[in-house]
Amino acid sequence: MTFSKAADDRQPVWFLILFALAAGGGAVAYVPLLTVLLPLKITAMMGTEDVPTLARVTFFGAVIASLANIAFGMLSDRSKNRIPWILAGLILSSTLLLAIGCAASIVELIMLVMAWQVGLNMMLGPLLAWAGDCFPDGQKGVLGGALALAPALGGLAGALVTIEALVDPQYRLGLVVVIVATMVLPAVVFGRGRVRAHLMRDDGASSAEVAENTAGHARQEQPKSTLVRMWLARFLVQISEAGLFAFLLFWLRSLSAGFHENTVANIFGAVLVVSVPLALLAGRWSDRHGRPIAPLAVCAGLSAIGLLIMAVSGGIEWAIAGYIVFGIAASIFLSLHTGQTLRVLPKARHRGRDMGVFNLTNTVPSLVMPWLTLTLVPGFGFTALFALFAGFAVLAAGLLATIPVRQ
Repeated sequence: MTFSKAADDRQPVWFLILFALAAGGGAVAYVPLLTVLLPLKITAMMGTEDVPTLARVTFFGAVIASLANIAFGMLSDRSKNRIPWILAGLILSSTLLLAIGCAASIVELIMLVMAWQVGLNMMLGPLLAWAGDCFPDGQKGVLGGALALAPALGGLAGALVTIEALVDPQYRLGLVVVIVATMVLPAVVFGRGRVRAHLMRDDGASSAEVAENTAGHARQEQPKSTLVRMWLARFLVQISEAGLFAFLLFWLRSLSAGFHENTVANIFGAVLVVSVPLALLAGRWSDRHGRPIAPLAVCAGLSAIGLLIMAVSGGIEWAIAGYIVFGIAASIFLSLHTGQTLRVLPKARHRGRDMGVFNLTNTVPSLVMPWLTLTLVPGFGFTALFALFAGFAVLAAGLLATIPVRQ
């Protein structure tokens, strides 16, 4: 794998910050709902913490999310203007998020979550592809580090909206909508004209890189094996992430009855906040040293360690400690992986579509994970599930460690 260090057409820090906030707005649009508010909605409707019902809602939502992300990525490729899709998705997803709070039956809830996933991915698919249109390879590492801000802000929003003394439960989803719009719109308004022409060519070479290529250092298209390994590694880590994403509240309550949802949101948010500076440091290091894959392999290995601690923990303290290790490592891994994925995609004209295919590593685990949970947890408990997840993370580290890197 060959990586150029050319710094041609680097984006200014202010746009990097605005884009990171916009990506954070995308996370705020779904993290509070899927981690806390949706389980609470199901509990209120069913009268109990119903894991099978949550699994069904998650499954059908993930199917629609997978298809919608690819479809809107392709449409934004063809239109050659991603901003209208981002704005339309923001409006549609915000409207449907409010409607979810009014669902009166499980069937209605499932249908609204599916429709909401369409609007959400109309915004998220073109938004991430837009990053590939704007940020050159020399900033892919720090871009990935900045994207760690997204889940951190999502976690903080989840903690904020579950503070009963601050936000009345009936206004939680409305507050989420306001926060999302406030975070996404500045990048869209002030980021017009930031697309770099050379990044829209299939070779992705800037003028500086073209000169470098003439000296015998051509920027080569990545082999298919690299793309496959990158896809599989993220998929394996995301299975674990999806499992904790959906069932963290239920798992902690199985260890300590009555564990409050705001405490869960606070832990989730704190882990993600700590991940941000660490991800920025790792991303900056990878840019400077031309080692984009090394931090990914290390973080996958640390994720496995955290999962093993969770698997053997017998009390709430060790359980939380294991989750902190896993959560920080996985968050850094996923943010840096997104930046490096934009580096290795083969064709600029299909960037939105290809990011949609890589987004399957985010949504397909949500299809696999519920059935793994329903198969293992009733008979063997969460211990077996976390041990399996740890094995997946070790395999992901191995796949990344075998990707050849040549400067």
